[in-house]
Amino acid sequence: MPSHLETEIYAQPEIIQHLLGAEADNIAAIARAVKAFDPAFVSIAARGTSDNAARYAQYALGIHVGMAVALATPSVHTLYDTSPKLSRALVIGISQSGMSMDVLRVITDARQQGALTVTITNNPDSPMAKAAHHHIALHTGEEISVAATKTYTAQLTAVAMLVAALSPNAALQHDLVALPNYIARTLEASGPVATWAANHADLASFAALGRAYNYCTAIETCLKVQELCSILGQGYSEADFLHGPIAIVNPNFPVIVFAPKGPGSSQMPIVLARLKERQAEALIITNDDALTDAPWVRLPDALPEWLSPIASIIPGQLLGMHLAVAKGKPIDKPVGLSKVTMTM
Repeated sequence: MPSHLETEIYAQPEIIQHLLGAEADNIAAIARAVKAFDPAFVSIAARGTSDNAARYAQYALGIHVGMAVALATPSVHTLYDTSPKLSRALVIGISQSGMSMDVLRVITDARQQGALTVTITNNPDSPMAKAAHHHIALHTGEEISVAATKTYTAQLTAVAMLVAALSPNAALQHDLVALPNYIARTLEASGPVATWAANHADLASFAALGRAYNYCTAIETCLKVQELCSILGQGYSEADFLHGPIAIVNPNFPVIVFAPKGPGSSQMPIVLARLKERQAEALIITNDDALTDAPWVRLPDALPEWLSPIASIIPGQLLGMHLAVAKGKPIDKPVGLSKVTMTM
């Protein structure tokens, strides 16, 4: 019998298909409210995996809607009992459970100041869902495994839907139609991940690189492996990586490189050359033939760069799962972790 984690990973194409239909009208209405409010900037509050969805939103909203997006600092609100000036902001809270009290505090403080507030959760009855002017439900069903997978790709998709609704570029809406198929094809192409994980049961550390849209993918991949395998993985922008952290790379050190076609991968040939010099094991996830003729995982050719994190995280999720199996770790309930983490 497959683990809950495996079932949830492979359910993602259908879940995203359902989300695209279920929330389309609601997100269109939210977009109209955002345009009418005309925010001066966007502030996004999140924790854990949801923080990586917020990082994706920074790029997607900045590139396609021209919005300046900052990540909120919930500790300023809770530990120091104060709040930045948010009255002219669009303030978004992202949480799987909707139970994160510090993220909730950002939303309530912002709403009291007159900000426009939106929350994205998997629980429409949660405190966060009820605290905001608008709520986007993820419709994933209960996520049983502690390691978040389907809720993460649903969060990214909800953000992408809002971006498409806000953008003047009608092609973005068309891109979303094919998204479930891109995810399904990436699942099919990710077979080499299981083989690699089985051969690296003794893996103790690794790095992951991604830039722009896929900066979040590098960090989220490391988080999944950390949670499931209790080993050290660090995610970097490839630009930051060259400014010093490349010193950690010794011969055969694994570096996972997320490089879908687009401006975000334009500097990857420089990085790959440096990794080759240091005899690293570069595991490349791409659909760009200019980077490699033998990628570790081949992404769908037509996958738009702006949606690529929703598909490219699939190999990262599978890496965490298969490596945990190889190491004999519990898959659905990693030691010392719980599904809902209450931070203040």
